[in-house]
Amino acid sequence: MQHSIAHLKLGERGIIIDVSSKLIPLKLLEMGCLPGNMVELVQVAPFQDPIYLNINGSHLAIRKETAVHILIEKVLHG
Repeated sequence: MQHSIAHLKLGERGIIIDVSSKLIPLKLLEMGCLPGNMVELVQVAPFQDPIYLNINGSHLAIRKETAVHILIEKVLHG
C-alpha cells in the first residue's frame, strides 16, 4: 500500500517509490530523496512540522507540506 513520508510514525521506515511531483524542491532530490532509497522518521518538531528523516544515512528536515508529495511503501519491522 502506498503512503507518503508524512504518514510515517516515529521509527517507521519505508522505501521511496515516487518523487515526480513538481512541488518537491530539487535540493531534496540532490540530497538523496530518490526512488529506491530507504527513509526513516527519526524526530518530529514540537508543532509536528518539520519532520526529521534519515534517508540512506543523510539526515534531513522537511516540511509536512512537501512530505505529502513523496510516496513510499512502508517496510514492516521484522
